[in-house]
Amino acid sequence: MLVFRQHTHRTTGASNRTRVVRRWIGRLTVVALLLGTARHLPAAERPGALLFGEEFDRGLDQWSAEQVTGGSVAAKAGALVIEDVGGTTLWFRHRLTAPVVISYEAEVVTSGGPNDRLSDLNCFWMAQDPARPDGSLPAGRSGRFADYDSLLTYYVGYGGNKNTTTRFRRYDGTPERPLLPEHDLRAPQFLLKPNHAYQIKLVVRDGTAEFWRDGEKIFSYADPHPLNGGYFAFRTVRSHLVIRHFKVNAPATSQ
Repeated sequence: MLVFRQHTHRTTGASNRTRVVRRWIGRLTVVALLLGTARHLPAAERPGALLFGEEFDRGLDQWSAEQVTGGSVAAKAGALVIEDVGGTTLWFRHRLTAPVVISYEAEVVTSGGPNDRLSDLNCFWMAQDPARPDGSLPAGRSGRFADYDSLLTYYVGYGGNKNTTTRFRRYDGTPERPLLPEHDLRAPQFLLKPNHAYQIKLVVRDGTAEFWRDGEKIFSYADPHPLNGGYFAFRTVRSHLVIRHFKVNAPATSQ
C-alpha cells in the first residue's frame, strides 16, 4: 500500500505539472494570437502615440463653446454633456496637424427631457477659417449652422434632418457646402439609435479623410486639396449629447 501511495503521489504531481505547463502554453498562444491580430489591423483601427486626452474631469479649459442662448455645455462625472436648443459648436482649442486620429464615445440621449431629440451627432475636423490666415481658432460665431459656411473643413452630420440623413461634406468656404451622392446616406443602418454609445473615429492621413463608426468605415474621401491642419469641434442642434473618452493620437505605422 505504501508503494502504491508513493507512486500515486508522484503521478499526480507529474499530472499537475503537465496541466500547469499546458495552461501556460495556452495563455501564451492566446497572447501571441492577439498580438498578431493587432499587427494586422488597418492602421486606422490601431492607436499610435497619444497627443491629447480628455476625460472631462477637470472642467472645460481645453474647449471653446459657441451656443445659441438657452442651451448648456458642462463637464459632469467624467463626461461632456451638451443640451442644445438652437445650435452648439464646441471647439477643441488645440490646432491639429495631419496625420492624426481623433476618437471619442458619443451618445444621443432620448430619455424624455426637453432637448432629447434623436438627431445631429455631428462634427467638424481640420477646420480652417480663411479669414484667419494665422491659423488661429475659428471661433466667434453664434452657434447657428449657417455661420460656419465660410470654413474650410471636413464635416459629418450623423443622423441629421431629424435622423433621416447621414452626410459627409468637404466645406469649400462658400454656402454651397458640396455634397457628393455617395456621401448622402439614408439607409437605417447609417442613422442614429437612441441611447447608444457610439465609438467614433476620424482619420486624416495621406490626403484622405475618413469617418469610422463602431469599427466600421462609413466615409472615405481622397481630397485633391487636403486639409492638413485645423481644428476639431462637436456640433449639434436641438439634442442632448453625452460624450466620453476624447483622444487625439498619431496614427500607428503600417508596419
